[in-house]
Amino acid sequence: MIRRLVDMAAFARLPFHSVGVLPFVLGTAIAWRQTGIFRWDVFALAVIAVMLIMLATYAAGERWDVEEDTRSQMRPVRSRFAGGSGTVVRGDISQKTAFAVSVMSLILAATIGTVLQFVYRTGPWTLPLGAVGILGGFFYSTPPLRWVSRGFGELWIGLCYGWLPVAVAAYLQTGTFLPWVHIVAVPIGLSIFNVILLNEFPDYEADRASGKRNLLVRVGPQTAVGIYTAVSVAVMVAASLSVVLGWRPGVLLGIAPVLVLATGVTGGVLAGRWRDPRRLERLCAGNLIVNLGTTAAFLVLFLVEVPR
Repeated sequence: MIRRLVDMAAFARLPFHSVGVLPFVLGTAIAWRQTGIFRWDVFALAVIAVMLIMLATYAAGERWDVEEDTRSQMRPVRSRFAGGSGTVVRGDISQKTAFAVSVMSLILAATIGTVLQFVYRTGPWTLPLGAVGILGGFFYSTPPLRWVSRGFGELWIGLCYGWLPVAVAAYLQTGTFLPWVHIVAVPIGLSIFNVILLNEFPDYEADRASGKRNLLVRVGPQTAVGIYTAVSVAVMVAASLSVVLGWRPGVLLGIAPVLVLATGVTGGVLAGRWRDPRRLERLCAGNLIVNLGTTAAFLVLFLVEVPR
């Protein structure tokens, strides 16, 4: 029983739900600080829906990425940031069960979205915004769309884990799109784009051998390093400008640790440390912290002081 629960927790990839839930909390905080509105029941239901869509996304990936995940499992050094959970590859959970979980999660998320729009009257964009999340998440790995193999799946990740959760959270509370949502979403979206791009490096050979045509496979590692570096610089510039535009210059110190870490991770990528599997895993971990740290820094800023 305990082993089964452990397998299900690994399959659900619960730690990685943070990259969607934290931006949603930020969007809610923006709405509250700028309008004074906080509907706890709407927030609670919406967080559940967000987690269900992420569960559907991860479960669909487990179902449809079996070939490349199997190759990934065969590497001498496995990465915690690539190759899926391994539960389907090992046979702990069947492909049929994985797909069933994915579809049921979408049905439950759509049900919650319908309740939010028509019972809680959160606004006419509630269901369309949820549909965007489903379109980008569920079909990231699921055919026939399978964005991950079309060369712009990473852009879908930037949208669905960057602008979308921040915008949806604020919209559900206020019924409108607040300007600050778009400002803070830029560095968050760019940083999560870099998370997925760097996480593709451990599986480069497995993805290429299985025909998975993601961005890294299409452009090659050296070009991808250039893309990663350019996006990382854009993250740091966008985050700094956002703080300067909204708060006193001294508040920039609050986001300084994230900028320092981003600089260090980017330097490691440029230095070619991604060639060493163990160093690459540390770079992936730091990269994820940059994304979460950027979101958390903005959350703290909004809770402490209303931007001008």
